[in-house]
Amino acid sequence: MTDQNRSSDPDREKRKIKSAKKMKEIMTEYYIEAKTAEQTGKKVAWITSGGPVEPLIAMDVIPVYPENHGAMIGASKMGVDLCEKAEQMGYSRDLCSYAMADIACAPINGGPIGGLPRPDMLVCCNNICGTVLKWYEVQARYFNVPLFILDTPICHTGFSKEAKEYVKRQLAEYFEFLEENTGRKFDFDRLEEVGKLSLEGQKMWQAVLDTTLNKPSPMSAFDAFIHLALIVTLRGTQSTVDYYKMLLDEMTERVKNGISAVPNERYRLLWDNIPIWFKTRWLSDKFASLDACLVADTYTSSWSGMMTYIDEHNFMDSLAETYTRIYLNIGVDEMAQNVLKMIDKYDVNGVVLHSNRSCKPYSLGQYDTQRIIQEKAGLPTLMIEADIVDERNFSESQIETRIDAFMEVVASR
Repeated sequence: MTDQNRSSDPDREKRKIKSAKKMKEIMTEYYIEAKTAEQTGKKVAWITSGGPVEPLIAMDVIPVYPENHGAMIGASKMGVDLCEKAEQMGYSRDLCSYAMADIACAPINGGPIGGLPRPDMLVCCNNICGTVLKWYEVQARYFNVPLFILDTPICHTGFSKEAKEYVKRQLAEYFEFLEENTGRKFDFDRLEEVGKLSLEGQKMWQAVLDTTLNKPSPMSAFDAFIHLALIVTLRGTQSTVDYYKMLLDEMTERVKNGISAVPNERYRLLWDNIPIWFKTRWLSDKFASLDACLVADTYTSSWSGMMTYIDEHNFMDSLAETYTRIYLNIGVDEMAQNVLKMIDKYDVNGVVLHSNRSCKPYSLGQYDTQRIIQEKAGLPTLMIEADIVDERNFSESQIETRIDAFMEVVASR
């Protein structure tokens, strides 16, 4: 949205999501608790974004996510400086910019919140990518803390009995790792309670996302990128459930009162891949200026997709499948089928794919996905080549030209 568009939107303030203030309060309290954990006797574990967090919460260990920190670095436009610092440390620019920025932060307590809380242990699950293995090894050596690695086989075509048993054995080792590093017996009853809250939170999050089925949509994918924080960071807690209930009520009220995310929604789009964190506002305004609302995305919906495999009556037994069959650990064909289902569900007019040079597992099959979308859905697609944190890999003028051309095709249909 250009400055002229902004000034011509008298309802711009009304369009702001009021619940965001509460989310910031929750996240602030969370980081304060984590940064003062040593004083309160609590343990802190750094964990990958796709890792099983519920066992940590069941053992009263505070989970901290370096990937979330990377997103904050990108949104704060601190990515270039930190990535350059990592390069000076000897790391290649071709590596994931989340990893680069996080590794560079550790020695200097850098980043928008003055560095992450010091970990007592690290938990790494490779269901999102292989980079995390070396990334967490680097940080485990730097902080001299124990590291647990959970290996999940890629589910190219389903989930075999052998794969389930393989992951279940490792989960048993995970519980033992937590017992050893907390000095307490694992609380399996508490895990079931946390599992139920995790499932309820995921259901509430999906309900929030599904408010965009309304026309016009009360929120956009760019809003979802922001409000995703709790389902990632505090999944399995009552505060997450309560927050998404509040957010859902606000979205329902917006629908009732005709308050839309985009002033003149004419076109509905789907986003694929992680956000370009340092350009989310610019992209949101740009698409809005063309009367387009990104009403859904594969990234934020993946955090509720896990609930497909959760058994609320036996959470522990379903844990292996839940964390093995996440969106980034399935085959390209299944990914493409998910996109096609979302196209139909949200009734979109086009698809925007972010070819993210940092996240290889997410981006590797995108050109196949793009072809499948064009062949089976017959929709126009736009491939944006960029990065999640490193602004050096983004050309605003080129991407603006491509968006304009893409939207001309969408509008002509």
